[in-house]
Amino acid sequence: MTTRSVYGLGQAPPQWYNRLASKLLPVGFKIIHLFQNEFMLKDLGALNYFLGIEATHTSHGLLLTQSKYILYLLTKANMAQCNTISTPANTNKKLSQAVSEPAKDPHLYRTIVGGLQYLSLTRPNISFSVNKVSQFVHNPTETHKATIERILRYLKATMHHGVFLSKLTSSALNVYSDADWASSLDDWKSTSGYAIFMGSNLISWSVRKQNTVACSSTEAEHHAVGAAATEVVWIQSLLREISQVSPIVPILWCDNIGVTYLSANPLFHACMKHIEVEFHYVHDLVTSKQLQVWFLSLKDQLVDVLKEALT
Repeated sequence: MTTRSVYGLGQAPPQWYNRLASKLLPVGFKIIHLFQNEFMLKDLGALNYFLGIEATHTSHGLLLTQSKYILYLLTKANMAQCNTISTPANTNKKLSQAVSEPAKDPHLYRTIVGGLQYLSLTRPNISFSVNKVSQFVHNPTETHKATIERILRYLKATMHHGVFLSKLTSSALNVYSDADWASSLDDWKSTSGYAIFMGSNLISWSVRKQNTVACSSTEAEHHAVGAAATEVVWIQSLLREISQVSPIVPILWCDNIGVTYLSANPLFHACMKHIEVEFHYVHDLVTSKQLQVWFLSLKDQLVDVLKEALT
């Protein structure tokens, strides 16, 4: 007969959770030394390194970088001594699956691309380039290999760059959404990008090739707005769980005036009927005052770096 749950059995995890919660909840998750008599704990102090991400504390906030991981990837690619470059992508060249010499080591290509995807957790400015090279992992060529080498050379030059999280002065959410219409040379699909700020802090971003071919730039932009709106709703749900919801309605900035009209106007135009579900999702958020979709000029668009190569 046992007096406690046996490790590995189905009931062990919930029993452990119940015991842990009975000790954590009454004290509000604050004083670690109260648990040391009951649980085996090791206080590692302030966060400085976690899963390849370095955390540097300053008087103004927290800087998240991945310089050690960049060095690892450079060594893996045999590029530790490579020359540096000032941009991650060639603005005059678009990648495609056009016939060219196959990559000599496709496994290494996939390994490096996977590492670059992880690096984009703290380097949003490489997200566009990484998204592009990720589209060819099934059949990489030497041209694609040269592209990831350029990204690595750029990362070597900017090894200590990262995401800086400052002390919040505002919890208001501002969202920037954009799309590059029919940018794929292989299937003419568009690329969406969005960036979400809480106050001055960038907290979420994404670059993604759209699943369908957009028939107009307005349609491509509306797909991007829909993806950004979905992420905002999720972030608000998370903030609600920790009682940090801002009373200010989030603003979604878009540089396509047609999308701003469609988001607020219930009149459904014939040319947009095929995206009716996504349209109504965004429109419902706007009419229920959970989201505002505002226009901003192209020169003020912060998401260009997420949907095209910049100089």
